[in-house]
Amino acid sequence: MYKIGVIGDRDSILGFKAVGFDVFEAADAPAAAKALHDAATQDFAVIYITEQAAQEIVGAIDRYKESMFPAIIPIPGNAGATGLGMMNVKKSVERAIGADILFND
Repeated sequence: MYKIGVIGDRDSILGFKAVGFDVFEAADAPAAAKALHDAATQDFAVIYITEQAAQEIVGAIDRYKESMFPAIIPIPGNAGATGLGMMNVKKSVERAIGADILFND
C-alpha cells in the first residue's frame, strides 16, 4: 500500500502528522535531501515538500521527475508561499498542452 509523506521544517509539517501522513523533519538542505531519498525508495506515492526546502534541493528533486512514483509536490510552508509550486504547475501545463494557458499575476 502506498503512503503519503511530508518533508519540511517542524512548524510547517506537524499538522500533517495529525491526519496520518508520515512526516520527515528537515532543518537544512542535507536533511531534506536525505529525507527525500529515504521516502522515494520506500512505498511513498506522494511526497509533499515545503517550498523552502524544495528550493534548497532542486537537484535531488530532479532525480525523480521522470519516474512515475513518487509524485513530489511543493507546498507553502509556515513562512508563506514562494511561488515555486505554482511555477511547477505552470511548467507541467505547458509541457502537457504545448502552451501557457494559465493567467499571469
